[in-house]
Amino acid sequence: MPEGHTLHRLADELAATFAGGAVRVASPQGRFADAAALLDGQVLEGAEAWGKNLFVAFPAERFVHVHLGLYGRFDVHAGVTEVPPPVGQVRLRLVGEGAYADLRGATTCALVTTEQRDAVVARSGPDPLRDDADPDRAWERIRRSRAPIGGLLMDQAVLAGVGNVYRAELLFRHRIDPMRPGTTLRRGQWRAMWDDLVGLMREGVRTGRIDTVRPEHEPEAMGRPPRKDDHGGEVYVYRRDGMPCHVCGSIVHTTELQGRNLFWCPRCQRRFRSRSLQ
Repeated sequence: MPEGHTLHRLADELAATFAGGAVRVASPQGRFADAAALLDGQVLEGAEAWGKNLFVAFPAERFVHVHLGLYGRFDVHAGVTEVPPPVGQVRLRLVGEGAYADLRGATTCALVTTEQRDAVVARSGPDPLRDDADPDRAWERIRRSRAPIGGLLMDQAVLAGVGNVYRAELLFRHRIDPMRPGTTLRRGQWRAMWDDLVGLMREGVRTGRIDTVRPEHEPEAMGRPPRKDDHGGEVYVYRRDGMPCHVCGSIVHTTELQGRNLFWCPRCQRRFRSRSLQ
């Protein structure tokens, strides 16, 4: 599933390509046809992301709400002289001056009002990529929960935009046991994690990939080959189960947590034991 940086890049790309101009709006697949007819020929006013939710703004306080889910894609093609016929199940097509964009496979594609958009945002935790994000909102949820921090970081009501990659890498970078209860985390630890996450995700927006290793652990510094993976980017533990940790050499482990694969290094992220149980 695309993580938050992907949605912010997409919002920026849609705004840069279409904002301020009238667009043709269609639903070749047909599932968004009624809403597309209402928007066809209107000016696309802008686009923004909140976590993994994308909102494309049109006049009269109408928004196209998109959630890509596991398999969705929203491909933007700029600088074209001809718009080709749609290929596959295109739920939404936008066509502007010398550009078009096709949405396929999304979990959500719906025309919503400002009130409905605000309701989606209200159910979401703070987004590290937004300037108006309040990390204390997430902290209040974390410090009251005995759920594993590895699960809390993926709960979009706690923290918006973090997926499996950022979750695993953030916990590794801060040497935190993924199974540690949220109630045992210290406020200073959380703020350090938040600040780190903001930096990592902003870099993801800039480059379009997730890179989390520090300079001393990059391939050139370690004399190792670059990572080859369809997710791209240099990482410490994500999808590296059975391989040696870049830091300590121990074998990276994996298990399932709340239906998703979790990756961690058992030496760098030692099992947390509460002092009350020691």
